[in-house]
Amino acid sequence: MKNEVIRTLTRNAVVAAIYVVLTVATSAISFGMMQIRIAEALMLLCFFRKDYIYGLTAGCFIANLFSFMWMDIIVGTLATLIACLCICFLSFKNLFLASLYPVIANGFIIGAELTYFEVGPYWVCTGWVALGEVIAVCVIGYALFMILWREKRLLTVFGANRNLEPKW
Repeated sequence: MKNEVIRTLTRNAVVAAIYVVLTVATSAISFGMMQIRIAEALMLLCFFRKDYIYGLTAGCFIANLFSFMWMDIIVGTLATLIACLCICFLSFKNLFLASLYPVIANGFIIGAELTYFEVGPYWVCTGWVALGEVIAVCVIGYALFMILWREKRLLTVFGANRNLEPKW
């Protein structure tokens, strides 16, 4: 029991760290109206293990600290949390469906946030954010996790304990 708790905390800390590093390293494309946040590909980890909600949410929170906008820290993290919860509980063993939840959550929520800060009209902001999420999650993330799924031993590195035979 104690070892499993330590293992879970360690996995989530590593995921949070990877999320932050990927976001900060690609900050030129990770923030703004058209944001291709490569780290969002990690969102699909929740499809294979529910407790990655914590690491991804913490990673997003820390990464959003670099945006220096209080609203982005709160609203952006909330959008990630909502997307993670949807992936965990509404994807019905379908990885592609799971990849759409971050597109929808971030598109609408971050689109509204950007509109609040007068970056652009709501539907334009929503469309650009959603397009960035499609690239990061539906293209990069989906392809990455298809490769991981084919190499079962790689899934064991992440401690996958659910959806080991997903519908693609």
